[in-house]
Amino acid sequence: MTVAALARISSDPLDLAAHLHAVDDPAAGAVTTFIGRVRDHDPDAAAAVTALEYTAHPDAETVLAALAEQVIGDTGALVAVSHRVGSLAVGDAAVIIAVAAAHRGTAFDVCRQLIERIKTELPVWKRQIEVDGTATWLGLGG
Repeated sequence: MTVAALARISSDPLDLAAHLHAVDDPAAGAVTTFIGRVRDHDPDAAAAVTALEYTAHPDAETVLAALAEQVIGDTGALVAVSHRVGSLAVGDAAVIIAVAAAHRGTAFDVCRQLIERIKTELPVWKRQIEVDGTATWLGLGG
């Protein structure tokens, strides 16, 4: 079974360099990255967004590792993925994914599949806070 080089739920700020280091491999001809950041707006928000607060189920890190392993499958890709929890300001990284693979198509595909699975299957919830103090809870992955 292929395991992720890194799969972490963290209350600390996420570090792109650490993710790139985790997938560094001389056999990899391609490395793709995805950084999901807190933005200052949301289509469903009535006012500007000022912060997000992420909460994770205690099993979230295990689920994250399993999702990465499933997406990797038999591709030979290396994956490093982290999701942040706690209070995040606009501009903060909420998710970082780095994928290294022999070819760019595989690296892009694995990265895209993983973020889509995170959004629908990772037991992480977010509380979106708007400038007027309104707060809304959003479901899995956010």
